[in-house]
Amino acid sequence: MILETLWRWRVALMATGVGLLAAMMRFLGLGYPTDLVFDEVFYARGAYSLVTLGFEGDWGGDNQDFANGDYSQLSSAGDYVVHPLIGKLLIGVGIEMFGPTPLGWRFMGALLGTVTVVIVALVARHLLHSTLWGAVAGVLLAIDGVHVVLSRAALLDIYLTFFVVGGFALLVVDRSRTRRRLEARADAARAEQGQSPGSLLAGLGPRTGIRWWRLAAIVSLSLSVGVKWSGLWFMAAFLVLSVVVDMVDRREIGVERWFMGAFVRAVPAFLVTVAVLPAVYLASWLPWFRSEESYGRRWAEEHPGEGVTWLPDSLRSLVQYHHQMWDFHRTLDSPHNYESNPFLWLLQWRPTAFHFDDAPDAACGAERCVTAIHAIGHPMIWWAGVIVLLFALWRVVRRGDMLAATLAVGVLAGWVPWLPYAHRTIFGFYTVSIAPFMVLLLVWGLARLAQPSRLHGGWSRTGSLVAGAFVAVALIMAGFFAPIWTGVPIPFEYWQVHMWLPSWV
Repeated sequence: MILETLWRWRVALMATGVGLLAAMMRFLGLGYPTDLVFDEVFYARGAYSLVTLGFEGDWGGDNQDFANGDYSQLSSAGDYVVHPLIGKLLIGVGIEMFGPTPLGWRFMGALLGTVTVVIVALVARHLLHSTLWGAVAGVLLAIDGVHVVLSRAALLDIYLTFFVVGGFALLVVDRSRTRRRLEARADAARAEQGQSPGSLLAGLGPRTGIRWWRLAAIVSLSLSVGVKWSGLWFMAAFLVLSVVVDMVDRREIGVERWFMGAFVRAVPAFLVTVAVLPAVYLASWLPWFRSEESYGRRWAEEHPGEGVTWLPDSLRSLVQYHHQMWDFHRTLDSPHNYESNPFLWLLQWRPTAFHFDDAPDAACGAERCVTAIHAIGHPMIWWAGVIVLLFALWRVVRRGDMLAATLAVGVLAGWVPWLPYAHRTIFGFYTVSIAPFMVLLLVWGLARLAQPSRLHGGWSRTGSLVAGAFVAVALIMAGFFAPIWTGVPIPFEYWQVHMWLPSWV
């Protein structure tokens, strides 16, 4: 009892510690810069429109008028937007709390970004059976540049990341509880049939009942799709992984027909997904349905006999609108100075500059002061993470390592689907949804280095020193890069020494 209480306190202290570090990186100076940075011009204004009009109205005038407190350019005509609403609705919650201010439109991203760090720390603690390694995972995500920058900006990707990580964490809990249930029911079935413990269990294996944690994961992953469609890739990858893990678990507990058993038990989950995903997604469009002024809302009335004619007019209009959105994303190839080739994303080859401006000389005491925000992932985390990813894939192929596969799937699901779209105008900051899984994979690699399997849980002195030095240097480097993640005024020369690669400028 005492040991269990101490364990809970250790986990609580670990989660609190990494949460405080993450909050400091994400909330300090959150209201600066006061201008709209990068694509905040679309999402902060869209969120304000949802709050005030109930739908996304069209904006005119200068992009920064909104940041200067001038909202007169907002019209009652519906705006053509190309992403679902959930992310903008969440940005709107912050605006409702703090008004249409930089703090208002950035608050919810910083909050959910901080929560994401804590979730990753707890997931790592569970998967690696170590509060220490959970703390390391939380610290590394707390100081990752692309996650910090996106948490401090009113863009959609941090909300996508939150729901994806939430869905993944719920599936981790589901697996743990289902495994224990399978083992207990398998033992009970053997006892009932007079079989010895560990003997082969005939048939498809035990039923597991309603898996509420997996249902919650399906809801969370469906919400990610309601932020950006790329959530579908994570959803598909994680739910397929859930079935594969179920197959492995059934085989390990001695179920004779483990493959068919897991497949048959997955059918209800598939049917639930087919029902829940569209229900959650359609619910996220309620503001669009409720406002006749929304863009494309009256398309069916204006085009009788066109589109999917057997649907009600409102749904027919929404389907047509989604055709337009899909065409926009499919054909978007206009050149952009910061577009990035996805083949090089994991190396953070072409990060996105969110903001760059001169600051008063007095701001930093130099001849020229600047403020800059670059969505550059922490170089040590990403470059070392790529090495660990290759090692994990080798482990999967050669050893069938399911933990390595589980963590690698998170990275691959956020990266591989973009590779065929290298010709499109896409950006390196999309890797923010990969960052939590890259951190988990990296910490798995550090844990294997410090506690190699040959020592059966023991610690390697050399490996521990290397892992500890890695974390220490990563913290120092985070302090070095923090000014260009948070927009602190710095001398121009100090900004220059951060541009390690020509592609970073």
